[in-house]
Amino acid sequence: MTLCYHRPMTDDPPPPMSRVGLPRRLGAILYDSLSLCAIYFFFTLLLLPLRGGQAFSPGDSLYSAMLFAIGCLFFAAFWRRGGQTLGMKSWHIRLVTDNGHPIGWGQALLRCITALLSWACLGAGFWTCLFDRERRTWHDRISGTHLIRTD
Repeated sequence: MTLCYHRPMTDDPPPPMSRVGLPRRLGAILYDSLSLCAIYFFFTLLLLPLRGGQAFSPGDSLYSAMLFAIGCLFFAAFWRRGGQTLGMKSWHIRLVTDNGHPIGWGQALLRCITALLSWACLGAGFWTCLFDRERRTWHDRISGTHLIRTD
């Protein structure tokens, strides 16, 4: 019989010392972006025969929408299934709700969309964690989530 320890679910947020700063976030993002690029590559490889080998044009909104949906599904599925992407596991980070529970699909989608907004504003949404007492980004606050260290 194997025993596993899980952090008890409480309504108390974790102490600020266990919150994740910008360098660790960016490390996990770098790892995850490599995984996501590989997924995009193979997705595009599967679509090319359906297009007769023709490349996608830069302004192809349907293709862009499909890539966005794949990206959101990638992150949401990992976040729902344990709160960690591959990059987050490598950097010892876990995503939880403000009360320490796993996030739902709605929160995951909201976090994906607002994280894109954080990037679109020249990364301003991420830079806020440098000045925030709780080390939270725009998408942390809007989605009611935060990152905690697991080490």
